[in-house]
Amino acid sequence: MKRTASARWAGDLKAGAGTISTASGTLSATPYSFHTRFENGKGTNPEELLAAAHAGCFTMALSLQLSQAGLTAESLETTCTVTLEQKDGAFVITESHLRLKAKVPGASSEAFEKAAHAAKTGCPVSKLFNTNITLRAVLE
Repeated sequence: MKRTASARWAGDLKAGAGTISTASGTLSATPYSFHTRFENGKGTNPEELLAAAHAGCFTMALSLQLSQAGLTAESLETTCTVTLEQKDGAFVITESHLRLKAKVPGASSEAFEKAAHAAKTGCPVSKLFNTNITLRAVLE
């Protein structure tokens, strides 16, 4: 299975701008620029898209792990924060932090923690990242 996205850019780093599109059309000429990445400009940026991908992938992987344990989530709400920092003169993604609030009827704390950890390490986006991945999981 392959998924495709494209990016366009014109101009230099600070004054230039571009767009990002996905083959599915979910993103269609969505603007991104220096201002959307490092300031508060309107549009998206690569780190925001990575955070969305990680939150979505982890949440689906957790649903699978719970199913395999005979559990069904009433709700899973994941927020992901990707941290971009400058180190040794270059920008580096230093962390992807997942925050999960879950309602899983009948789940013990142990079963929930086991499923959450397996999802964190097993989701394909986690495997893609070469950074520290942290997780704070709360079973309500």
